[in-house]
Amino acid sequence: METFYDILKITIPALLVLLTAWILLRNLMKNDQDKRRQEIVLQNSRTVTPIKLQAYERIVLFLERISLESLLVRVSSSGMTAAQLHSALLTTIRSEFEHNLSQQIYMSPQAWEVVRNARSNMIKIINSEFEKKPVPATSMEFSQRLLEAVMEMNNEPTRAAIDYIKGEVGRMI
Repeated sequence: METFYDILKITIPALLVLLTAWILLRNLMKNDQDKRRQEIVLQNSRTVTPIKLQAYERIVLFLERISLESLLVRVSSSGMTAAQLHSALLTTIRSEFEHNLSQQIYMSPQAWEVVRNARSNMIKIINSEFEKKPVPATSMEFSQRLLEAVMEMNNEPTRAAIDYIKGEVGRMI
């Protein structure tokens, strides 16, 4: 029986030391993993944030380029018919959009949806005013109708989208 107590006197402290060492090592390894995870996240944010900001910049540029004032200045030329201007406006919007499609990877789904809606609404405005124009209309008359339609709106679709993007970038920074 005395031998049993001697074994217990040696085993119990050894088990306590083993348990303590195991707990300390487990906590140390967990802290090390957490630290590495935080370093990876920080490194990723240093790499991805500038790319995201660049994507948002490109989308704002896209929205500015498809605003009616900008489009009309770039696309309209003397001697165009209203139909030619209509076609050129739609072609320009579509090509600008296709050129910037890859930016959606870096944007939130909500922001990308706002951009898509702005593009669709600009196309709807152009189509709607084209259908309302008098039959033999010049590109100047069509341009004037487009600008009047935008002025009647509280907020041009591209301007609303730009405001949304600016707010999202502000929250991101």
